[in-house]
Parts: sequence; structure tokens; C-alpha cells
Amino acid sequence: MDSERKLILNENLRKLLFKFSIPAITGLVFSALYNVIDTLYVGHGVGPLAIAGLAIVLPLQILMFAVGYMVGTGSASIISRCLGAKDRDKASSTAGNALIINTAISIILMIVFYFSMDKMLMFFGASKDVLPYSKDYLSIIILGFIFYSFDVLGNNLIRAEGRPRAAMYSLIIGAVLNIILDPIFIFVFKMGVKGAAIATIISQIINMIYILIYFNLSKSIFKFNLNMFKIRFKLIWEIIKIGFPSFLMSIVDSVIFILFNRAIMQYGSDMHIAIIGIAIRVMDITIMPIIGIAQAFSTITGFNYGAKNYIRVKKVLKEAFIWTTIISALSFVLIFGFPGFLLRIFSSDKSMIDLGILPIRIVSLFFITLGVQIVGGTFFQAIGKAIPALILNISRQVIFLIPAIIVLPLFMGLNGVWFSMPLSDLLSTIMTIIFIFYELKVIRKLQLKTILQPEIN
Repeated sequence: MDSERKLILNENLRKLLFKFSIPAITGLVFSALYNVIDTLYVGHGVGPLAIAGLAIVLPLQILMFAVGYMVGTGSASIISRCLGAKDRDKASSTAGNALIINTAISIILMIVFYFSMDKMLMFFGASKDVLPYSKDYLSIIILGFIFYSFDVLGNNLIRAEGRPRAAMYSLIIGAVLNIILDPIFIFVFKMGVKGAAIATIISQIINMIYILIYFNLSKSIFKFNLNMFKIRFKLIWEIIKIGFPSFLMSIVDSVIFILFNRAIMQYGSDMHIAIIGIAIRVMDITIMPIIGIAQAFSTITGFNYGAKNYIRVKKVLKEAFIWTTIISALSFVLIFGFPGFLLRIFSSDKSMIDLGILPIRIVSLFFITLGVQIVGGTFFQAIGKAIPALILNISRQVIFLIPAIIVLPLFMGLNGVWFSMPLSDLLSTIMTIIFIFYELKVIRKLQLKTILQPEIN
């Protein structure tokens, strides 16, 4: 740990930023591939309405992820601190209780969703034409709820004990298997969206097996035994309390997709649902490198801020802004400049491709600002300022995007739905820049204080 601390406080910042971010980027990109792969093969194997069907199901898939993410981040925080304090018994007990609560929540929600499937999908914006595709996909994918949330939780537990490479492998295994199995079930067995769902569940199960093998046969501290599964309600409450903010942010994303789909159905058509489904998946892939850099930036910033090395804090902030802006600029060029090419990757339907060019260009108008937004919010988390971090993290979705989705279509119709995304990006970026500018003034004062302190003494 001392050598790692020395590295973070002294290594060349650009080299350090990429060294820490590349494993995170790799894992995140492969994680995002799950939904992209299903959409790609379904688009060519079934058609645009099937893509729309998958887009309708996306809010529930986000909720499935949110359960594992909540329990995973909550338990990972406790486990990391326990390992730092050399308290392996509590770390092991935390992992056991996390698995219990994760399984219980997953089973309850799986039952509720299964028996209210039709009503939920129609509420999410499914038309009569799209409903059969959404139902075919969800009726199978929902059975994998417990596997998916376990995979998300397990990945967090592996990271918590300081093995990011092993965590990365679990994401790669699942995504690669999905790439292989999807065409087999969709094209060879001709099972359509059901085939895509089956392929995804099989990938999740095998990923779960990998995680279980890792825990029991590797050097992991989590060797399953009866004692670690002894229920401790105080510990369960602590896991949920710490992880709930992560769960809440995922729920906000889910609500936004529901509002977006319902607004599109009010002013547009099933084809527009398919178009935005494709756009969101493309954007998810391109955002992952930005998030990976932000995660690395957070670690480096936290260490240096804690060490009162404010010069390095400002330098690494600048580096993170530069590289995430370069990535978001390249992504903008790809999405705004070649929307037809991107649509053809997912479907050969000419009418959908022609219809989708303008909406994709509109929603990506201020995509170049995403690096500033993400790094800005991460910066305040890294230096321990929770309120600015919370405001910035919810500004785009809650403060700006949700009202824009509701209000703009009243004046602009369907175009108002599309313009709600770039408007929220622009306003959120302005807010982030104001917050950062003010905080840098505070850091300059702290920097001056540390310089003058020795002289005063």
C-alpha cells in the first residue's frame, strides 16, 4: 500500500491516469456490450419493431442492475475499510449478508415483475405492435434477474478486495459469450428476441459460475462457509444505507427512459422508439471510456488532495478534462457525422435509417460536453464535498432533463423530445463549470496557506 501511495503522489500524472483507467475502461466497455449486442443481432434478425421492444424493456434491466449495484457498492465500501483495518471476519460476514439480501430482493422483484408484466410494459410506452416483442424478451430475461444482480454484486466484491483485473475478466467473459451465443439462438435456432434473451441468461449464469469459482479456488478472502451467512441486520442496514444513493441514481435513469419512451409514443411512433434505443446504446459505449478515466481520476485526486498536494490536484483535473473532452469530441464526430452508418450497424431497414438521421444528430448536439460533466461531478466526490457532488450528479437528469422532456414537447412536438437531451447537457455543463471555477479559487487559498504555513511556524 505504501508503494502504491508513493506512486500516486509522485508518478507522471498522464502516465498514472492511463495506467489506472485502462482496466476500468476495458471492463466498462465490455459491460455495456451486453445490451448493444442483443440490439444489434435482433435488429438484423427480427427487425425495427423488435429493437423498439428491447428499448421498452431497458428501464427494467436498469433496475435489475441497480439492485446488484446498490448491494455491491454498499458492501464494497464496508469490505474495503474492514480489510484496511485487518478485520477479515467482518469483511467475510459483509460479503455473506450482501449475497443474502441481494438474492432476497432479486427474487421478490422477479415475482412482482413477472405477474405484472403486461401492465408495466404498456405503462413504459409499448404499443400493441411492440408489446409482443417486449413481452417475449422480458418473460425470459426476467428469469435471469438473480444471476444478473449476482454478477454485478460479485464484480464489486472482487474489486473491494483489490483485484480489478479479476473483476474485469468476469465482465469480458459474459460479453464474449453473449457475442457468440446471440447469433446461434437468433439465426441458427430462429428464436428471435427470445433467443437473444436466452443467450444473455446463459452468459450471466456462466459469469456467475466464474465468480463462484474465483471466490472458492483463488486467493480471495471470501471462502464460503456457514458462519459468513449468519444474518446480521445491523450490517444489512449499513450495506443498504451506503449503497442506496447508487440505487437512486439508477432508478432516476430508469424513470427518464420511461418518460422518454412515453413522450415519443405520444408525439412519434414505434420506429422512433427503435431509433432512440439504438442512439442510447451507441452513447453508452462511447461514454464508458470517459467514466473509466473519471474513476482513475477520482483515486488520484483523492490521494493528492488528502496529502495537500494541491498543485497535482489541479494538474490531474486539467489532464482529465483534456482527455475526456478529446474522447467526447471524437464520439461527437462519429455520432453527429455518421448517424446513417451507425443505424445500418443495427438494422438494414431503410425507412428507419432515413427517419433516424435527424433525431440522432439532435440528441448528440452537446455530446462533446459530457467529459466536463462527468469529471466535474467526480471531482467533488473525490475531494469529499458531498453536496456539490450530489447537485452536479443529479443536475443533468433530475434538474434539467426531466422538466425538459415534459415541457419542450408542448411547444415543439417530437423535436422537443429530441432537444431535451442537448439542452440538459448544455445547462448541466454551465453549472459544472461554475462550481469548478469556484472550487479552484478555494483550492488556490488552501495552496497558499500550505506554502505560508512553514514560514509562519
